[in-house]
Amino acid sequence: MYNFYYDESEHSRIINLSTITGETYYDNFLVAIVGWKSDKEAEIKQKYLAFEEKYAERKKKGELKSDTFKSNQFKCGFASFNKQNIELLDELLEIIDNNIYIYFCIESKLEFIILQLFKDYHNNFFVDMDAIKYSIVKTVLTYHPDCVLQNIYSLPEVFVESLILFFKERIELNKRNPVLKASENEALSNILMVLQDVKPPQTLSWDYHIPFVGFDYYLKSKKINDYTLTIDKEGKEGEQSKTLLAAIEVGLMNCGELNSKNHFGLRIADMLAGIVGKLMKSLFHSLHNDSNNSVVSKTLLDKTWFKLNEKQLCLYKRLYHILLEINNDWYKIYAGNYSDDLICLLALLDYMNHFKSADEIQKDFDMHPEYCNACMCSRLEEHFNRIHNKLPVEPVVPETDEYFRDNKGAKIYFDVNKQPELVINEGHTKYLVLSVGFDKDCNPLATIASEPENKCFRLPEQLSEWAMTVIGMAKLGQNLFPSEVVFSRIKGRYYVDIL
Repeated sequence: MYNFYYDESEHSRIINLSTITGETYYDNFLVAIVGWKSDKEAEIKQKYLAFEEKYAERKKKGELKSDTFKSNQFKCGFASFNKQNIELLDELLEIIDNNIYIYFCIESKLEFIILQLFKDYHNNFFVDMDAIKYSIVKTVLTYHPDCVLQNIYSLPEVFVESLILFFKERIELNKRNPVLKASENEALSNILMVLQDVKPPQTLSWDYHIPFVGFDYYLKSKKINDYTLTIDKEGKEGEQSKTLLAAIEVGLMNCGELNSKNHFGLRIADMLAGIVGKLMKSLFHSLHNDSNNSVVSKTLLDKTWFKLNEKQLCLYKRLYHILLEINNDWYKIYAGNYSDDLICLLALLDYMNHFKSADEIQKDFDMHPEYCNACMCSRLEEHFNRIHNKLPVEPVVPETDEYFRDNKGAKIYFDVNKQPELVINEGHTKYLVLSVGFDKDCNPLATIASEPENKCFRLPEQLSEWAMTVIGMAKLGQNLFPSEVVFSRIKGRYYVDIL
């Protein structure tokens, strides 16, 4: 049995013009869920309550929560922390050990809006709408054009016109620094080629389900079936919140609500969500120029970010361990296509983690903003390249020591010699092919509709090029399967026709 606890940060989910143009607005909505085996609850509770008691003077309304850290205290990351905040955060992060399971969900509020506006635009063989939507969100968040933001709400019928006008102006401005802005101009030019009128959205109401969809994947990946999920209570007493209802609708079991005053687990989740959110927010503001600044230039972190003592560096290392090492899983951090702030944070943690000591940072100190920026840009480029890949990425969950099942239910053997070969007789043989792929040794495979269960077969090596071609098309968004396929063997050579 496992106990999980949910809280969130930056949770202004009323999406309208006043919220997204407000001074305190931050685009990302964060969810943190922490949990542990039930038999560990008493031990973790004892540690955490002792920690809270030590810092009782920092409680607000009887609770020690993430708002004990103010946003301006993250101005230059942990380098801005004073001795008291360093000690508090260090002791908090020390409690998070291998007994604790952690899940994060990060969503861009603007991406949610753009997805609603462009819901009728889909990927095809010629146009990658995922990449285009990503580029629209990134550009609007980077430059914050008031006319575009206002038209989303007040005049959605001319939203695309204002977007096109802004992109054209931006392309001309970027020409002042073609080396730095070549990739951005290419992306904006691609957007201009495909943008047409969009239909006004039916609703911009927030979707509460997404964090729980990711958490459901996380539980299944971890093979956790027996659990409870407690959500920090919001709204009127006696009424189920939209958050709780969303968790139930996703299919999560044993869900309930409590006030965070009544359970330490909710306060741990609040702390993690708040700290990560404030650090991401500070990174965002530090890496973006004033939107009214017409000068096209590179934006780097200030050197102050790297003026760290040993304890401040240790905070980065602890957070790295929590986010990227403890009970790691493919679904541990669940995010949308636009997740640049998250990617920059993870790159920063990775960059800081490779230093063995604060003294080592002093070597070549002036170059750290450039080096760290290169690390972030590399991660962002990798992410953007992954967006182009339309093939789903799913974890391999072994059913036995010999095989796992693909998403069609067919057995995939770890030893390819145990994988049956597809029978292709002289002449023509027709099968209903559900999917095509390769094993780890690059042998072509095809999953065939069969009874009582679908089966995966090895294909002749001669069909490797064909398999690579159809996979390449699927990667670009043109999935040809399931389809009836005629496999032919004529004079020892193999041919394929997709009907």
